[in-house]
Amino acid sequence: MAERLHEEPREPRSDEERVRDFQRKLCQKAKQEVNFRFYVLYDKVRLPYMLREAYARCRANGGAPGVDGVSFVQIEGTVGGVGELLAEILKELEAKTYRPSPVKRVYIPKANGKMRPLGIPTIKDRIVQTACKMVIEPIFEADFQDDSYGFRPKRSAHDAMAAIKRNLKEGLNEVYDADLSAYYDTIPHKELLILVGKRISDQNVLHLIKMWLKAPIWEDGKVTGGKKNQRGTPQGGVVSPLLANIYLNLIDKAVRRGGGVFQKTGVKIVRYADDFVLMGHRIPKACVDYLKGCLGRMKLELNEEKTRAVRVKEEAFSFLGFTIRYAVSRYDGARKYVRIEPSAKSEKKARENIGTCLSKNGHLGPGPLAARLNEITRGWAGYFTIQGVSYPQKSLRKLRQYLSLSLQRYYRQKSQRRSKRSYRNAFAELITHYGLVNPVDYAPKLQPVNA
Repeated sequence: MAERLHEEPREPRSDEERVRDFQRKLCQKAKQEVNFRFYVLYDKVRLPYMLREAYARCRANGGAPGVDGVSFVQIEGTVGGVGELLAEILKELEAKTYRPSPVKRVYIPKANGKMRPLGIPTIKDRIVQTACKMVIEPIFEADFQDDSYGFRPKRSAHDAMAAIKRNLKEGLNEVYDADLSAYYDTIPHKELLILVGKRISDQNVLHLIKMWLKAPIWEDGKVTGGKKNQRGTPQGGVVSPLLANIYLNLIDKAVRRGGGVFQKTGVKIVRYADDFVLMGHRIPKACVDYLKGCLGRMKLELNEEKTRAVRVKEEAFSFLGFTIRYAVSRYDGARKYVRIEPSAKSEKKARENIGTCLSKNGHLGPGPLAARLNEITRGWAGYFTIQGVSYPQKSLRKLRQYLSLSLQRYYRQKSQRRSKRSYRNAFAELITHYGLVNPVDYAPKLQPVNA
């Protein structure tokens, strides 16, 4: 079996190129025949080059081990390594004996102080999910609307923010900022699988998806759920974002439907995964009622405490970590412009990350410490700097000041242990001699957002 994975005659193209070529053909077919149901896909999931590329993508994403405790380093360090694992997966898929392991549940803190549950599949399950996703994603991409941006190829949060700015410039200044209650935990399996089945008739692929939806949860040494699960797909699963987009595509289509209440009133939607806003010159009650009716039929609920209507010229709102508002031009006091900048919560999170980094790395020398801090600064600045869309300069100056003061405190404490570095000049010294990034000077290489 391993020979089939690693000794088959290789075409000049790489595994990635072969996958992309296959995906293009699938997407073209799906676009040309909008009612076509794909019926021979399972054999594509278990193609050797598909599994190799799936492993490569999982490896690039990294991530913690699942319930089996097996890491990428362990896999690659054993006799047979990756080839043996892929051969095992291929054998199980061919014999149709593959069964997913329980999903390991962990919790990460949210900005509001609550905890968000994440599900971590084993690496083996991630590989199979990735292979399946690479096969079915192009089919559903052909059906997705242009107003959704989350977890889609060649789309990003930057594109979503650019769309919001365009809508505001068109005068769509009334915003209905919607918040779904525990969306990933409440997606109904039956209704979701009906939607998937409208495009995929291959029962073996549908069975894979159903097994992942029904996979039991491992938490604190106990296993719960399993076949009794009727709702939810774990955040953290490779295939979960695609399934989430397939289900919420119903809302996107409802907003775009010709002759519908949204089209008649000129209301648009901008959606990133389960976060979305409706935007219009005004948003009539009929639109809100229709949205709630759709969600009710989908067995989803709005979080009424967090959902609100906003007139942006009078009040700011936040989306994807940004605050969007109208600001008065300092050059012309009579003119207002759309200002998109990092939210106060996002700034606070960056400060917390810097503080955590310094408190946990008191043993590091200046070079390694600067490298750790640069990871935070580059990631934060790269996300919030959108060419022609956002205005992060003020936030970057505040971050620079916080970083400078934090390094002063850090080396003042170390000076009590006979550190030779002057805490007064620590920020400048780490920039000059150890490559620390000055947040204000950092200019990430930006790609233009999609028009």
